[in-house]
Amino acid sequence: MPISKTLRDVVGLDDTLPRLADSTLILIDFQNTYRTGVMALEGAEEALAAGARLLAAARAAGRPVVHVVNDGGVGSPYDIRAETGAISAEVAPVEGETVVVKQVPNAFHDTDLEKVLRELGAGPDLVLAGFMTHMCVTFTAQGAFNLGYRPTVVAEATATRSLPAPDGSAVPAAALQTAALTTIGDLFGPVARTVEELVS
Repeated sequence: MPISKTLRDVVGLDDTLPRLADSTLILIDFQNTYRTGVMALEGAEEALAAGARLLAAARAAGRPVVHVVNDGGVGSPYDIRAETGAISAEVAPVEGETVVVKQVPNAFHDTDLEKVLRELGAGPDLVLAGFMTHMCVTFTAQGAFNLGYRPTVVAEATATRSLPAPDGSAVPAAALQTAALTTIGDLFGPVARTVEELVS
């Protein structure tokens, strides 16, 4: 089966991976709800470990870090007032790192994320990681692209879950992960397979 050119290729967008040392890091929804229970993701622990390495590298390079959390309201799996909605300890913010609260998949929609990035003096390169690949990571990458940023997603620092397809069949998490990253790489921005590709 022939493989088509990506939209990025067709319109002439650069797929060179950025250096983390020249980028702003955005960590999306690394919340406890994705580690256990109804929202548990396949590969969440491995993705979280990669996210922690990415965060440590950004901090070591003195780069700005923005944490994004989804607030689903009191009693929901995304209740940021409860342990389930808290940012996992491995990637918890430290003093000076901004936390942006959102309520829809695109972290730029109806939040102050764009304002925060302007105040941080963020350049065009944003490095994205977090949960879930097919949902908030994809739509935040799209939101960044639409605003003129150049988002790069770190594949190993993302994860998703198996879901039912419209025809009733099961879509395995690995297939959905690949499809989501392929969607991002088609237009919104390049995809780095590992953290090390951005820091080596």
